[in-house]
Amino acid sequence: MSSLYSLENIVFALEIIGTIAFAISGATLGLEKGMDLMGITILGLTTGVGGGIIRDLIVGQTPPLTFRNPTYLIISVVVSVIVFTPPVRRWIFSYSTLYDWLMLIMDSVGLGVFTVLGIKSAYNATSIHGVILFAFVGVLTGVGGGVLRDIMAGDRPYIFVKHFYASASLIGALTCIALWDRVGTVLAMGTGAGLIVLLRLLAAHYHWSLPKAKIPQDN
Repeated sequence: MSSLYSLENIVFALEIIGTIAFAISGATLGLEKGMDLMGITILGLTTGVGGGIIRDLIVGQTPPLTFRNPTYLIISVVVSVIVFTPPVRRWIFSYSTLYDWLMLIMDSVGLGVFTVLGIKSAYNATSIHGVILFAFVGVLTGVGGGVLRDIMAGDRPYIFVKHFYASASLIGALTCIALWDRVGTVLAMGTGAGLIVLLRLLAAHYHWSLPKAKIPQDN
């Protein structure tokens, strides 16, 4: 009972961390786009809980957890409002490098946390414990909020144009799945999430990127 309670606490803490990280990335992008308070709040909220809503719909948990437990929704709104306040805005945009690193770190943490949480939800929701199902739900949970954020902000989704984004989520998801029955849930989730964050930071530093299609030029 105590170990189960401890696991639930860890999962809850990860959900809070991921929600805050993604809400910051969404609200900060809203600032860059010059949105008003409502727009920034909606963008932060969508990024913070969007992936979790998609995850719950896929695994058949309805209504989604966000609506059964409004904690995540409230946190996303509060974080977005804080980001909008003048002192925080000035602090963020005083240094362009700070903004870039804030977006990278928050997005990477959110991606790592929600990817492994997606796997955990799929594991609990179904008796069909297949690698494809777990990986699909994990990656979609990780990238879902960011895709919604980018579309609503009028950008091409991050996963299609930025270095090693969905690929990092997939590698972390497969690592988590491979370790699940070998080292235990907590360590598997921690390793998978940590690997995703590490890969994203390394990809940004070393400019790793997948091959891109080039349109042939007429001679």
